[in-house]
Amino acid sequence: MTASRLAIVAAGGTGGHLFPAEALARTLTDRGWRVVLATDARGAQYAQDFPAEERLALEAATFKAGDPIGVVRGAWRIAAGVIQARAAFRRLKPAIVVGFGGYPSLPSLLAARAAGGRTLIHEQNAVLGRVNRLVAPRVDAVACAFPTLEKASPAVKARAHVVGNPVRAEIRALYDRPYAPPGDTVRVLVTGGSQGARLLSEMVPDAVALLPEALRLRLRIEQQTRMESLEFARHAYAEAGVEAEIAPFFRNMAGRLAAAHLVVGRAGASTVCELAVAGLPSVLVPLAIAADDHQRFNAKLLTDVGAAEVVAEHHMTAEHLADVLARLIGDDQGLARRAAAARSVAQPQAAERLADLVEATAG
Repeated sequence: MTASRLAIVAAGGTGGHLFPAEALARTLTDRGWRVVLATDARGAQYAQDFPAEERLALEAATFKAGDPIGVVRGAWRIAAGVIQARAAFRRLKPAIVVGFGGYPSLPSLLAARAAGGRTLIHEQNAVLGRVNRLVAPRVDAVACAFPTLEKASPAVKARAHVVGNPVRAEIRALYDRPYAPPGDTVRVLVTGGSQGARLLSEMVPDAVALLPEALRLRLRIEQQTRMESLEFARHAYAEAGVEAEIAPFFRNMAGRLAAAHLVVGRAGASTVCELAVAGLPSVLVPLAIAADDHQRFNAKLLTDVGAAEVVAEHHMTAEHLADVLARLIGDDQGLARRAAAARSVAQPQAAERLADLVEATAG
């Protein structure tokens, strides 16, 4: 029986780590598992609805290899986190520890391995992250979201299970909805990102303003924009005669994806996998400073099948982006073909497949 089994879900304190972890936790809970979340203080802002009976706030730290003082401080904090985790695990007696990457996941995985417990990691990006790279040779199972896993050793690649990236239930529901090509109105959703978001906040309005009037009159823009760029974007769209809703954050993202005909955004793992599940064409601008250029590799899932256009940051001008948008917006059937291509590489059952692997690994 699985009713009494407990899984420790350990994840770094960002949405990219926490959202897939939450999707897995909900699936395990539905199967009768108990779940405890291990993260850091940053993770609290993304974990308000996380289905965990308890939350462990473990010491952890990130550091750069070229900073010897930072390495020593980070190592001491991680060691303190391991001690905290071992004490908690003696009390909780987990059947398995599942790590989703990020330094806050490291103490839990190290503590579990030291105690001889079962461990599994999930890599959300197409490039194996630093923490997962460190522990991958030592854990019992490796799961990944993308069919490619850069920076992984041949031995790790050989035993990696491609399960996809677990998405929230409301996003998963979009897989069953057919894509409706634009009619008189083309709805464009522009998402940002916590890093480097100013580029999209200001470049997209500038590009839209350069579009032919006939295309501009068809547009309905919904754009996430940095606070300091709100007025700029509103003014730019008003001057271009384009109806636009601008806000620093959209809560009902599933509803907005359901209504969108085209998405412009970064190429984070969650974004790419959600676009595939939702079956949406996109213009992706990989974050140039992302570790190991992982967003560029993420985007290949969609570009390789013709579902997305990639605009590199160093090629990003309003004129170039306007040309890309004009080509896509002016071809309704082309958008529909791209939507079908996106859905063809989706993994809507990712949470279930990962949960299957968790149960098999726990024994």
